[in-house]
Amino acid sequence: MKSIKQPTYHSLVSLIHIICWGMFLGFPLVFAQRSDGSIDWSAFMHHSLIPAILCLLFYINYFILIPRYLFQKDTTKFLAINLMLILMAGFGIRWYNEVHLLPMPVPRPDRPLPPRFLFYLRDVASMCFTVGVCVAIRLSIRWKETEEAWNEAVKSRTEAELRNLRNQLNPHFLLNTLNNIYALISFDTEKAQQAVQELSKLLRYVLYDNQQMFVPLQKEVDFIRNYIELMRIRVSPQVTIRTRFDIKPKSQTPITPLLFISLIENAFKHGISPTEPSYIDIEITEGDKEICCIIKNSNFPKSESDKSGSGIGLEQVRKRLELVYPGCYEWQIRLSDDKKEYSSFIRITL
Repeated sequence: MKSIKQPTYHSLVSLIHIICWGMFLGFPLVFAQRSDGSIDWSAFMHHSLIPAILCLLFYINYFILIPRYLFQKDTTKFLAINLMLILMAGFGIRWYNEVHLLPMPVPRPDRPLPPRFLFYLRDVASMCFTVGVCVAIRLSIRWKETEEAWNEAVKSRTEAELRNLRNQLNPHFLLNTLNNIYALISFDTEKAQQAVQELSKLLRYVLYDNQQMFVPLQKEVDFIRNYIELMRIRVSPQVTIRTRFDIKPKSQTPITPLLFISLIENAFKHGISPTEPSYIDIEITEGDKEICCIIKNSNFPKSESDKSGSGIGLEQVRKRLELVYPGCYEWQIRLSDDKKEYSSFIRITL
């Protein structure tokens, strides 16, 4: 869910304050209305005293006491100041009512007026309630701001980790590709030159588009196609490479870049034999709410002495899936019972 923009949020909060306090301060008009419909302004001022003091106490806490003392963990001073303000306001209200007492109806003998201290308790309780509401509102706002700051920090950390992973992946990818070209130079110079041209297309994508958090699926698929064509130059006729890209025309579905390339590199590394027939099947499909990548290849694992790639690619895939699509992906790796076919299946829920 998108967060509310700050100017809009503050405007909404200000409007709520104006409406609520406008209604609260306007309520004494009910008691100041004469029988003929006119307003007794003297009675209105009298009945507005307590709402005005409650409003003043609310905003003294809202703007001064809570940020300065409560948020700074100086709870004792916060409570002491509020207690002093409430007692001063309570006695002030009682003094004002006694000096400017409005004519009161004569009480009935069977229903005498309640004791005076009950009015003190009523006023003090109202002010304590107002302070409590103010504290609750300010704490909820602070909690929201803290949560947004935390989410922003998590987002920044995730982006930093992804940038770090991409920075690790780019040299890894480039090293593997240069090794392929180096192998071509020794026996087919013309193919090596063609490979350099294909590499320039790949580098343009890696250096520029890869810096974004997401890229359109069509661009990612075009990059994969170019990479596969580069690899075709190197492999022997005994290797069968089949591809299927079933995506929407010019698909703009966002996907994190270079996510599948490590799996494809892995297929070319472990799926090709220099002496035996080999195959690599690569399939990427797009549904309404998911993207699937299925890679199958013949299995010819390298010897332990072969450290090319150092196994960094698959670990990168796992970390990036967990960072970008937490809880929204499925990754299955399977080796056939006869250990002759290796398959990898990734489904990403959009």
